[in-house]
Amino acid sequence: MFTVFIVIIAIIAVLLILIVLVQNSKGGGLTGELGGMGATQMFGVKRTTDLLEQITWGLVGALALLCLVSNLFIGTPQADAGINSVNVEKANQRSVPAAPAPAPTTTPAPAQQQPAPAQK
Repeated sequence: MFTVFIVIIAIIAVLLILIVLVQNSKGGGLTGELGGMGATQMFGVKRTTDLLEQITWGLVGALALLCLVSNLFIGTPQADAGINSVNVEKANQRSVPAAPAPAPTTTPAPAQQQPAPAQK
């Protein structure tokens, strides 16, 4: 169910981007380039901006509402479950190899010191 909400939220976000780009701004917007001139002539300039503004606010409200509602469908993690990962499972099943025994070190026998000759 959560995936359905994510898909709907993505579609609404794309529609919201398109509606905002179509609106007139100080620079004229993209209305003229996307063929919005017919809508301006049909509804009149004031009605088109009102309609686009209402659609924008409606999409923003729907986006916010879906984001809040989708939070209810997120699965709650179980306290005793821990991390569910293939790597964690394999690490728990495998034993760590024992460290190799250190090689015996041979030290040369100390040289026999000959006693110093006695001085008379």
